[in-house]
Amino acid sequence: MNSAGPIGSRVRPRLFLIACAVAAGAVLIDQGTKALALSRLSEQARIPLLGDWLGLQLAFNPGTVMSLGSGSTWLLTIIAAAASVALLIAATRARTAGWAVAIGLLWGGAVGNLLDRLLAPPGFGRGHVTDFLAYGNLFIGNLADVILGVGVALGILLYVSQSKGRRSSHQPDEHRSTPKDI
Repeated sequence: MNSAGPIGSRVRPRLFLIACAVAAGAVLIDQGTKALALSRLSEQARIPLLGDWLGLQLAFNPGTVMSLGSGSTWLLTIIAAAASVALLIAATRARTAGWAVAIGLLWGGAVGNLLDRLLAPPGFGRGHVTDFLAYGNLFIGNLADVILGVGVALGILLYVSQSKGRRSSHQPDEHRSTPKDI
């Protein structure tokens, strides 16, 4: 029986639904906190949370981290849309619940920021991402960025643990006889 047999056909839809639920939750959290930030915060005043290390301050970012690419918002929109489609496809191919969660986090974070690019001022496809988490004087981000970071970290952790598992399963057993021993 091949891997797409009865067990494989039951597992994949469940894993896809896990990825969809995680992504939907991430988008709701991201968009909800951005709406809250828009209604409660200002661009001029910073509310300290952890002294000068972390605070709340409203900002609108046309670029990526630290405003890189701010003159190419339309290109970032295309890249975010392509990444969102690629993550949708990856979600259909998740092989474990861990990978479904990691993909769902990445997908949700990407869609959260893509929605800003599509719907926020100054216009469709050129929208500036709403940011409100001020990391000292380094940059201001949002929860979609945090969610993306957690998704990347989880993916790396899963990849490394799977690689270690494969290496250890290919190690020769000391007690097994080899052709030389026979």
